[in-house]
Amino acid sequence: MIACLPMYDHPELRDATDVFWSQTQKSLGRGPLDLSRGIDPWVAWSSPQLTLAQTCGLPYRARLYGQVQLAGTPDFGLPGCPPGYYNSVIVAHSSFKGHDLRDLAGKRFAYNEALSQSGWAAPIMHMRPMNMLPGSLIETGSHFASIKMVASGDADFAAIDAVAWDIFRQFDPISHELVEITRTEPTPAPPFITSRQEDAGQVFDALKTALELLSDAQRSTLRLNAIIALAPSDYLAVPTPPGPALLQDRLSA
Repeated sequence: MIACLPMYDHPELRDATDVFWSQTQKSLGRGPLDLSRGIDPWVAWSSPQLTLAQTCGLPYRARLYGQVQLAGTPDFGLPGCPPGYYNSVIVAHSSFKGHDLRDLAGKRFAYNEALSQSGWAAPIMHMRPMNMLPGSLIETGSHFASIKMVASGDADFAAIDAVAWDIFRQFDPISHELVEITRTEPTPAPPFITSRQEDAGQVFDALKTALELLSDAQRSTLRLNAIIALAPSDYLAVPTPPGPALLQDRLSA
């Protein structure tokens, strides 16, 4: 059986994450004793042996819906977001402080990957009403890599998951070389999922019980306020922009 929680597995959070999974496993009464780290997320997400994982909203609605079950949604208590929702922080180098997002039109945009709600879909949809497009697109592979690209001057701006941004601001000094420009509209937070063979209701109850058993310090470390029940339709309703390849073709035309 497989369990993995890769979305916010920052080194300083791992002890609390392990306790959260251990309590979930005990409450559920099944599943592996330890989280799988280093496993390809797509292998885990699509496995019939999946007990629990966390994915991103875009992979869920674009590829995983119908193959997995929604098992719950984390509520991070983010400012300006309804319960169970999150958003992206659009960041630039600190020398850009005081500028508007429109001033970044045509600039180099770093994104973590094409199937990222926070790093790709949310910022592109946020720019659409402004009739704004970035210039060149730079795929970095991770939010932290995007931060480093902007800090070094190799990219002009990026969009970072607001939860990840808060973690980076606490533990990674390089993030303080960047400035927040704006935040995107909220969308449903990265969901917990389980396989079609599992009892999703039992997994949801186990997650809620596990959270209640965490200490205040562990909940604070994980930024977890609650586990709530959003519907698949809440995720499927989120609009998806063209992928980077199609957009780059448009930018090059």
